[in-house]
Amino acid sequence: MNDALPKWADILLIPFINLVLALVVSGFVVALIGKDPFEALYILVNGSVGSAYGWGYTLFYATNFIFTGLGVAVAFHARMFNIGGEGQAALGGLGVALVLLWVPWPHWTVALVAASLGAAVFGAAWAAIPAYLQARRGSHIVITTIMFNFIASALMVYLLSRVLLVPGAGGSPETARFAEAVRLPNAYDVLPWMGFSRSTPLNISFFLALASCVFVWALIWRTRLGYEIRAFGHSEPAALYAGISPFRITMTAMLISGALIGLMATNSVMGEAERLVIDPVQGAGFVGIAVALMGRSHPVGVFLAALLFGALYQGGGELTFEMNGMTREIILVIQALVILFTGALDNMVRAPIERIFLTAGRRPQPTLPTSPLPSDGDPKDSKVEP
Repeated sequence: MNDALPKWADILLIPFINLVLALVVSGFVVALIGKDPFEALYILVNGSVGSAYGWGYTLFYATNFIFTGLGVAVAFHARMFNIGGEGQAALGGLGVALVLLWVPWPHWTVALVAASLGAAVFGAAWAAIPAYLQARRGSHIVITTIMFNFIASALMVYLLSRVLLVPGAGGSPETARFAEAVRLPNAYDVLPWMGFSRSTPLNISFFLALASCVFVWALIWRTRLGYEIRAFGHSEPAALYAGISPFRITMTAMLISGALIGLMATNSVMGEAERLVIDPVQGAGFVGIAVALMGRSHPVGVFLAALLFGALYQGGGELTFEMNGMTREIILVIQALVILFTGALDNMVRAPIERIFLTAGRRPQPTLPTSPLPSDGDPKDSKVEP
C-alpha cells in the first residue's frame, strides 16, 4: 500500500467507490435489457436487507463467505493464490459429517467444538498437499489447488454414493441426518423477537465467523508468525536473509488458510443442511477470492465484502423471482462487474485517490520569520529584534 494512502481509505473508501461504479455499470446493463434499473436496485436491496427473512439468508451466505474470504486472505499475505477453496470446504464438510455421525455427542456446544476441529483438520489436510508441492517441488499453487478442487469433487461423489450412502434412502447422494442433540440454534432460537422464522438458515456459526475475523487480525498483525508471513509475502529473498524458512511459512500459511475455509462446513453442513450433501459449498470457495480481494485481505474488509456478496446472492434471488425477464445470468453479470471493478480495475480508482492524498500531504506549511545569524555563525549571538 502506498504510504500516502491511509489504511481506512484502502480498506473502505476505494472499495466503496469501486462498488458504486460497478452498480452504475450494472444499471446500464439492466436498462439495456429493457428493465428499470432503479426498480431492480430497490428489489435487490429490499430483498436482501429489507426484512428479517432477507437478513436471515444474507447473513447465512455472508457467514460462508467470511470463512472462505479469511482463508484466501491469509494465503494472500504470504503471496500465495489459494483458489482451492471449493475442495477444502468440501473436505471440511466431510470432516464435520464423520465427527457428528460416528460419535453420539450429548449437546450441540460440545459437538460444535468437535465439528469445528474436524472441519479445520480436513480442510488443512487438503491444502497441505498443494502447499508441500509448492514448497518442495516448485509446483505452482494456483495449478495444484484448482486441480484438487476437481479431485475433491470426485472423491465426494464416490463417498456419498458408495460409502456414506444411507441404505434404503432411494439412492440420494447424502449422509444420514445428524442427531437432534447436535442441531445448532438458528436465529429464531436466539433472537425470536427480531422476526426470524423457524426455517431461517442463519445459525450460531455466524459468531464463529466473527471470532475467526478476530483470530486472523491477531495472527497477522499481533504475532511473530504473522509478521513472518507478511515479510515473506513482501519479499522472499529478504525473508530468507532474515532467517525465515520459506518451507515453514508456505506450509503454515496454507494450513491456516485451508483450516479457515474448512470451517465453512460448520455453517452449511452442520447448521443449515444438518447432513452432508453432494455439493455443500455452492461456489462459496470462488466467491471467497473476490471477498478477499475486495476486503484488501483485512478481516474488517473481508467482513464487509462478505456482507455485500451475501446481499447480492439473496437480493439477486429475490430479483429473479419478482421481476420478469431477470435471469440468474444477469445477477452473475452484476457480481462479475463488482469483482471486475474491485479486482482488475482497482488501479483505475486507486491511482487518482493516492495522488489526492499525496498532494494533500505535501501542502507547504507556513514558516515563521527568523533573524539572520551573525557572521561567525554562532546561534548564541543571534538576537531577535522586538
